[in-house]
Amino acid sequence: MPRRRPGRLLIVGGHEDKENEKLILRALVDEIGEGGKLVVATVASQLPEDLWEDYERVFRGLGVRHLYKLQVDKRAEAKSEQKLRVLDDADAVFFTGGDQLKITSQIGDTPIYERIHEIFRGGGLIAGTSAGASVVCETMMVGGDGNGSNRIGVGLRMAPGFGLFKGAIVDQHFAERGRMGRLVGAVAQNPRILGVGIDENTAILVKGNRTFTVIGDGAVYVLDGSTVTYTNIAEERVEKTLSIYDVKMHVLTQGDTFDLSARRPHEHTGKDIDEELLPAGLQD
Repeated sequence: MPRRRPGRLLIVGGHEDKENEKLILRALVDEIGEGGKLVVATVASQLPEDLWEDYERVFRGLGVRHLYKLQVDKRAEAKSEQKLRVLDDADAVFFTGGDQLKITSQIGDTPIYERIHEIFRGGGLIAGTSAGASVVCETMMVGGDGNGSNRIGVGLRMAPGFGLFKGAIVDQHFAERGRMGRLVGAVAQNPRILGVGIDENTAILVKGNRTFTVIGDGAVYVLDGSTVTYTNIAEERVEKTLSIYDVKMHVLTQGDTFDLSARRPHEHTGKDIDEELLPAGLQD
């Protein structure tokens, strides 16, 4: 009996390129293969039709023939057979940006939620950008002040996610919105988890919850709290600035890989990804 392929995640930091090289979206198409079925879930967005038109244009242009839209406006719709059938035989589901709480509140613990987990367990690809990136984690970031140091008990809000990306919490639009402070705050609350900050037009491709590879123009920041020796988060008054000692940070760029079990990065050249995904005329 052949071994089942492990599930994969493509987690995008937002604002992925849709006009030029489209490297991240090419990676998604490459993962599902020729003839694969891709479902674009616009659940998070306030403007689902506009987003669908953008992604339909791009994915059709990249050769996806079997492309479908999943929109859920009310929680009751997530229990309908009609909506559920959109996911039949899907090889990949891509969650667009918007509000991650809309995703979990509309489809959490519904037949659609269960089907997404089935697709992942069966070796499928679950992808998401911006809000769609945050939602794949066990715990997702839903709010918190950027552009400053973290203050205890102020602003940082987290909520349960889909639980597909084990042992990590993801923050997106990372460098662009100055979110280092709030990711440090999340890791301080639970040093067991890895904090993963992903820049815009940058993604990680996670395979089997064992390793990930960086794709795109920006950086991926990994905060490892396993070495932390002290934090004042449980001792100080509310609104005092957070202290944390001996947190480990890695900064990865395109081609670099990260071993999630060993918590170690490995250097690779990003040129390999360009050569694999881009037509010859688009390579440097």
